[in-house]
Amino acid sequence: MKIVTSIKVALLIAFVNVSLYAGEGMWLPQLIKSLNEGEMQSMGMKLTAEDIYSVNQGSLKDAIVHFGGFCTGELISGSGLILTNHHCGYSNIQSHSTLEDNYLRDGFWAESFADEKANPGLFVRFIDRIDDVSKEAMMGVNDDMSAKERQSTIDTNLELIKAKYKMDEFQELLIRPFYNGNQYFAFVTTVYNDVRLVGTPPESIGKFGSDTDNWVWPRHTGDFALFRVYASPDNKPANYSEDNIPYTPKHFLPVSLDGVEEGDFTMVFGFPGRTNQYLPSPAVEEIVEKLNPAKISIRENALAIIDKYMRADEEVRLKYASKFARVANYWKKWIGESQGLEKSGAIAKKKKLEQDFQMRTDAKYKNILPEFEKMYAANVDLAFTRDYYGEVTSRNIELLRTVGITDRLVKAFESGGEEGYNGFKARLTPFLEGFYKDYISKIDRDVFVELVGMYADNVDAGYQPMTVKNAKANNEIDELADNIYTNSIFVKKDRAMEIINMPAAKAVEVIKMDPAYQLYKEWSNIYNERVAAPYNINKTKIDSLQRIYMKAQMETFTKKRFWPDANSTMRITYGTVDGYNPRDAVRYQPFTYLDGVVEKYVPGDYEFDVKEKLLELHEKKDYGQYTDKTGKVPVCFLGTNHTTGGNSGSPAIDAYGNLIGLNFDRVWEGTMSDINYDVDICRNIMVDARFILFIIDKYAGATRLIDEMKLVRPKG
Repeated sequence: MKIVTSIKVALLIAFVNVSLYAGEGMWLPQLIKSLNEGEMQSMGMKLTAEDIYSVNQGSLKDAIVHFGGFCTGELISGSGLILTNHHCGYSNIQSHSTLEDNYLRDGFWAESFADEKANPGLFVRFIDRIDDVSKEAMMGVNDDMSAKERQSTIDTNLELIKAKYKMDEFQELLIRPFYNGNQYFAFVTTVYNDVRLVGTPPESIGKFGSDTDNWVWPRHTGDFALFRVYASPDNKPANYSEDNIPYTPKHFLPVSLDGVEEGDFTMVFGFPGRTNQYLPSPAVEEIVEKLNPAKISIRENALAIIDKYMRADEEVRLKYASKFARVANYWKKWIGESQGLEKSGAIAKKKKLEQDFQMRTDAKYKNILPEFEKMYAANVDLAFTRDYYGEVTSRNIELLRTVGITDRLVKAFESGGEEGYNGFKARLTPFLEGFYKDYISKIDRDVFVELVGMYADNVDAGYQPMTVKNAKANNEIDELADNIYTNSIFVKKDRAMEIINMPAAKAVEVIKMDPAYQLYKEWSNIYNERVAAPYNINKTKIDSLQRIYMKAQMETFTKKRFWPDANSTMRITYGTVDGYNPRDAVRYQPFTYLDGVVEKYVPGDYEFDVKEKLLELHEKKDYGQYTDKTGKVPVCFLGTNHTTGGNSGSPAIDAYGNLIGLNFDRVWEGTMSDINYDVDICRNIMVDARFILFIIDKYAGATRLIDEMKLVRPKG
């Protein structure tokens, strides 16, 4: 109990003496009352902590959903209408698109509830309540335990905690560690599985600027899409049924027509994925000097190949649009992250903090930082190879990734016989159906040749399969690719499905003889034995030391507020509307306008084309009620809110609790905020709510959707 108590003391200490920069931090909503309410109100917020998070009455948290488990969405009407990002709904939009009805290219707007399109597998998760279960989770834990003993004790405790919660059919209990495993919180959630596509602008709006503008300011992207939650006739969660009706929420967000001005308070509510704000300096050095450069180069080469094919063929572009965007997103993010970490002096800042820590901390913590130095030095080659292997075999060569998943089918047979085989086959079959829908083997073959060559060139020979080493030594990687992509059963859907539908024993026999499978097994066996096993041993030690370091920091810097790193749980971040200075003599204003869309317009260009209807509205200045005080239509704005992946689709909320925008990106210079938030250059990018309304109303004519929203003017 000593661990939990000391951390709570650090958390609840008065923060008037040493405050974080406004904008930094991803805060648990149930702790806003004790930690943040006063500061938020001093920045202009008119709400109370109870308005934001309440268990007993409807509050802002009840309008926020975890969209598909990877993004955020928010309810903006009393009929279950959900707003999220276009890129969050991209794969669902793509799944409904054909060459004849190309919703990616042309957009889609359901004319009635009956026209809204079901999305099998898509869900939204509501948070019912959040409980601090640290005391129960830490029962019996002491500082003398080994990492394994400690985790075993906690795991046993967590099972006992879970047993105390009584869940309804569609409720789930999620227990997550915080502060590197020094605290635990339980999230009681309700999941709705019937989520339908309602409306989406065309890519020329929802993805305007595409990869060129991704992570870049100024931005002019209308990155939004509309879905709807459906429920049973009694408003309960239900699987898809034609009898389901639009969900009636406990709370939904009114939409502000007044927008924001520079300096206005902003709050972003959502499910940020992952941050690592408290890493030691050797970890950051490893990221900047070794890991990011490797991943960037791999994806850069893969993307160049895919882009060549996409630009030459519209059908290819449609098939690969979602995959290309997914790969390109983090490729560009890592570039900006590395540059930002270097420019902001992140490593030097870490080392200065560590010097301060060493001067202040108790003797029992003096060896933490020297131990980190040794551990990261011992693990760097393994970490580098791990990332290289993952990028090549699991993320960018599609055939090897699919074979890797199919290997689980083989293992299911070996451990569970025909019953085990058939059980996993039921899960594998829909995956393969989706995979082959958007797979072109000649593209993947070219990616294979490039990336296998890179692996052979850059990874230590001891971590390479003999097949790859020999092919490289004999200049035969092309021949290796030809053999695999000509003879593998996994290259064509019909052949793959024919094999897996054979009797289990025969299917496994054929799969094991496949050249792609044999390469994958040779590669994965070497990786698992020589890389993953020692890496995981080292990583367990590093993680254990990180937990102690986290605890030590909180005990040492007692006047500092510590926020827990993001872990895909519900968080609040708050800040203000503000521009920034990216470099000498340059000042970025925090707003962009429809005028800027027209300025960037390049006819026929897949990134910067603009539909004729939007050009006509701009020419006629037919803007309706969706302008700011200057008479222009705002498109995007900047804030100092601390966001990351998972915050895509998060609402930007004003001081009164109204929707003012939709979070979708960060600026290039500030993408290092996952590791080092810097108030001077870290900015999140949001679509202005008025631009969203303008597109729905004036461009799409989907007035039925406007009619179900509550439009407000809080500034009078």
